[in-house]
Amino acid sequence: MLPRLVSSLRLRPSAAPLAAATRCASSGNVDIRVPLNFWAGKRMRSQEKRNKEPVYEPATGRVLCHLEPCGASEVDQAVKDAKSAFGHWSKMSGMERARIMIEAALIIESRREEIAEMEVVNNGKSITEARLDVDSARLCIEYYAGLASTLAGQHVQLPGGSFAYTRREPLGVCVGIGAWNYPFQIAAWNSLQPSPVTPVTAVMLAEIYAKAGAPEGLFNVVQGGQETGSLLCHHPDVAKVSFTGSVPTGKKIMEMASKGVKPVTLELGGKSPLLIFEDSDLENAVKGALMANFLSQGQVCSNGTRVFVQKHILPEFVEEVVKRTQAIEIGDPLAESTRMGALVSQPHLHRVLEFVEQAKKEGATVLCGGEPFVPSDPKLKGGYYMMPCVLGDCTDKMTCVKEEIFGPVMSVLSFDTEEEVLRRANDTTMGLAAGVFTRDVRRAHRVVEHLKAGSCFINNYNITPVEVPFGGFKMSGIGRENGQVTIEYYSQLKTVFVEMGDVDSLF
Repeated sequence: MLPRLVSSLRLRPSAAPLAAATRCASSGNVDIRVPLNFWAGKRMRSQEKRNKEPVYEPATGRVLCHLEPCGASEVDQAVKDAKSAFGHWSKMSGMERARIMIEAALIIESRREEIAEMEVVNNGKSITEARLDVDSARLCIEYYAGLASTLAGQHVQLPGGSFAYTRREPLGVCVGIGAWNYPFQIAAWNSLQPSPVTPVTAVMLAEIYAKAGAPEGLFNVVQGGQETGSLLCHHPDVAKVSFTGSVPTGKKIMEMASKGVKPVTLELGGKSPLLIFEDSDLENAVKGALMANFLSQGQVCSNGTRVFVQKHILPEFVEEVVKRTQAIEIGDPLAESTRMGALVSQPHLHRVLEFVEQAKKEGATVLCGGEPFVPSDPKLKGGYYMMPCVLGDCTDKMTCVKEEIFGPVMSVLSFDTEEEVLRRANDTTMGLAAGVFTRDVRRAHRVVEHLKAGSCFINNYNITPVEVPFGGFKMSGIGRENGQVTIEYYSQLKTVFVEMGDVDSLF
């Protein structure tokens, strides 16, 4: 594992900084009144005064705190600290690094509820999902701790007793710029920048690594927005940039990294298809469609939002999926019974609702939901809630089918034949994920072979075990996260030739 740099917007206290956060019953150890920058083994303040931006609690609409970006001097100091830590970390054995990572995982396990509750306050998702996200983060760290002592090269025997071997060596300081939908999980998967919208929990992970014994500078958090991200991408001591987010921003990150010929990992957007054949187990197909559309309020890049249903079972499928969508409990994300919390921000809520209105104008039928939701609890009336939406009578040319909505909106389309639905499913510039439901094993593998997507699911959806690589085709990204193959994207290969005889010279 390599030193990574985490960048986001910095939080500063508002007049009532914990007005919303105090809803967390057991988050007393979480202090968002102090800076959320982290390097040199501690939280750090910005050296210059800059304009502040409010950060909101999605569930209530109240201000959690204010953000102040870091500039060139802070970025330079954090990179220098990471570079220093790299020298120490890269000389440790795999077993030594694994011990620190396992200790970090144990700390995460012991603080599971605290981290999950702050993730809810920070992001708006249900506490049930947040706990699973914390578990995923812990499992990721445990998995790579297990791999740390297994990294090895290759020995190649050559003529005359000579030989060659390869060494897999770490890249160095890696910068990550991440998304707001899975803040803590993504920070552990990629050690990435938390989004300006959800910047709180990454610094908790930084403190956990420090407590576990990681060298100072190994995991740094530099808060900032677009300018800070640009400084990080262009810094001469940064070896790699990883980004999770939209396609347009990913293109800009790639362009900036190219100035220094730096490798990038990009996990970008998706408009993924979910194919449901008439021989499917309907119960599982409906559950799969719900999981493919409504996890984290629909704010998941891999979501299967284009649900293609074979015509023979379309009426039965629609009836059941609408019934279950209407039964989803919306409300306080800290409540145990809640299954859908608040969207991440007011502007994003408006954007998702506008997609629903546009779909209606283009001829889609709203089968349920698609409207703002106001909880009965007066403390939540300012939150960013909406009723999950199922759109019927959709066609391939509609905006809701072509563009990533990133909200709880399912578009249902019908199809006749396998050949037809494959052509339509692949008719997109993106290729992050895809799924198929069928009892026919031969059809399942045949269809998956022809789906142009990096992560495919058969008779399930949105399952992301850390042992399995995750990433996309086409404009959905470059590189992979998770699984053994990820080591290749955060290291470089050196070839060494050893001559055991005399030099055979032409001169």
